[in-house]
Amino acid sequence: MTAPIPFNAFADILGPKGMITDPDDIAPWLTDWRGHYHGAAAAILSPASTQEVAACVRIAAEHGVPLVPQGGNTSMVGGATPPSDGSALILSLRRMNRIRKLDTAANQAVCEAGVILSTLHEAAEAQGRRFPLSLGAKGSATIGGLISTNAGGTQVLRHGTMRGLVDGIEAVLTDGSIYEGLAPLKKDNRGYDLKQLLIGAEGTLGIVTAATLRLVPAITRSATAWFGLASPHDALALLRALEARLGPVIEGFEVMAAEPVGFVIDHIPGTRAPLASPAPWNALIEFDLSGFGETGHAQLEAALEQLMTDGAIPLLDAAIAQNEAQSRDFWRIRETIPEAERAAGFPIAFDVSVPINAMPDFMLSAADACIARFPGTTATSYGHLGDGNVHFHVRAPVGLTDYPGWLKTSGEEIRHYVHDLVVAAGGSISAEHGIGQSKRAELGRLSAPARVKALRAIKTALDPQGIMNPGKLIPLASEA
Repeated sequence: MTAPIPFNAFADILGPKGMITDPDDIAPWLTDWRGHYHGAAAAILSPASTQEVAACVRIAAEHGVPLVPQGGNTSMVGGATPPSDGSALILSLRRMNRIRKLDTAANQAVCEAGVILSTLHEAAEAQGRRFPLSLGAKGSATIGGLISTNAGGTQVLRHGTMRGLVDGIEAVLTDGSIYEGLAPLKKDNRGYDLKQLLIGAEGTLGIVTAATLRLVPAITRSATAWFGLASPHDALALLRALEARLGPVIEGFEVMAAEPVGFVIDHIPGTRAPLASPAPWNALIEFDLSGFGETGHAQLEAALEQLMTDGAIPLLDAAIAQNEAQSRDFWRIRETIPEAERAAGFPIAFDVSVPINAMPDFMLSAADACIARFPGTTATSYGHLGDGNVHFHVRAPVGLTDYPGWLKTSGEEIRHYVHDLVVAAGGSISAEHGIGQSKRAELGRLSAPARVKALRAIKTALDPQGIMNPGKLIPLASEA
C-alpha cells in the first residue's frame, strides 16, 4: 500500500521554489537517459541546502515515503528513475550547485552535489588546477551522481575512479541525520569507512550533499596521439612500451575497434578519420608532458619513432595532433561513440571490466563467441585499456526491421551469455555505470552468496525502512 505523501510538510520546508508538482515540469525527469525505464512521481523536491535535505528526509522517514536522489539524470542503468507505481518522490540536488571552496594550496575543492562536472573543470582550470575525471556527459553529470556511482571515465589509468578522488563527504543518512565527513584526513582509523560505503552506493544508503575532491596541477604541456593497430594485443604492448620509455605520463589510453570508429565518421557531422587508411584497431592516447619541460614533445617523438622503426610492436600508422583543435577532434571521435551507436541502431550494450592483461583476449574471444552463438549478429568493443573497462556491444542482424521484437526474444539470453563470459574471465558485470535497475537481477544471479548477503545486511542496517532509492542495486530475494 502506498504511503500518503505529506505535501504540505515538504512545502513548508522548501518553499515555492523548492517543490515541483506540475506534471509537465516533472515529466522530463521520469525517464532514464537511455529511454529504457519510465517512472512516476507526484513531486520533485529541490532543496537548496544540506539542512533542507535533512528536513525532507526526516519527513520522508516519518511517513514512510520513498525518495529517489537525482542529479543530472545521466544514469546508464536506470539508477535515478523513480518506480512506475508513483510511490516515490524525486529528490533533486540540482539547486545545490555551489563550489564552496577551491584551495589551490591544498589541491582540493569542496563542491555541493549539484555541481556539474564541466563547471568544476572550468573553476579549477581558472586557478591553475584540474579535476582529473572526465567523461562524455560532463556537461550534465553532477558531482553527487558521479560519487554515488563511483564514476570512472577516461583518466582512471593515472588518477583512479571517484573512490580515489574523494577526500571527504557530507551526506544525509536515512533518518535525516547529517554525516559531517568533509575533513580531508589522510589517516582516520575510527572503524568502518562511511565515506567509502556511500561512494558507489547509488543513493541506497543516504544522500551525498557535498564532497571534498582532490585536484591536481594543470597540464602545461600535453600531446594527443592516434595509432592504427592490427589487434588489441598490440595496443596493450604499446601501452607497456610507452610506460617503460616515458614513465607515468599517460593520462588516458583508449582502444577502439574499427566498427565504432566508423559509426562516428558516418553519423556524427564534422568528424573525420584521423588516419589515411582505416585500421582494424585504434588507440587514442593522451600524454601529460609537463614534467619534461620544453623537451617533452621531442622526447615523445623520439620514443614513438623508435617504436615505429624497431618493429617490436607492429604499428600500422600514427598521427600526433598538431594543435588543441586537432586534439579535440580526436577525442570527439571517442566521446561520441555512444551517440553514433544509437544513430546506427541501438545495440545491446555492456559496460564490463576484466583484468587488464586479459582485456585484449576478451575483446576478441567474446566477439567471436557471440557471433557464433547468435548467428547474424555482429559484436565489437571499445574501452579504457589501462583499467580493463570494456564497452562491449552486440548488434542485431543486418536488415532486421523488428528490433524491439528481436530484443524481447533474444536480449535476455545475449545478456546472460555475455555476463557469463565476463565472470569466467574473472571480471565484473559493471565497470563504471553502476547496477541501478538494469543489472540488479544479474548481480543477484552471478554474485557469490557472501556478496549479496553483505549488500543486504548493509542496506537493512542503514536504511531499515527501505525508503532510499528503492529497487536499485540490491538484488531481490527472487534474484539471488
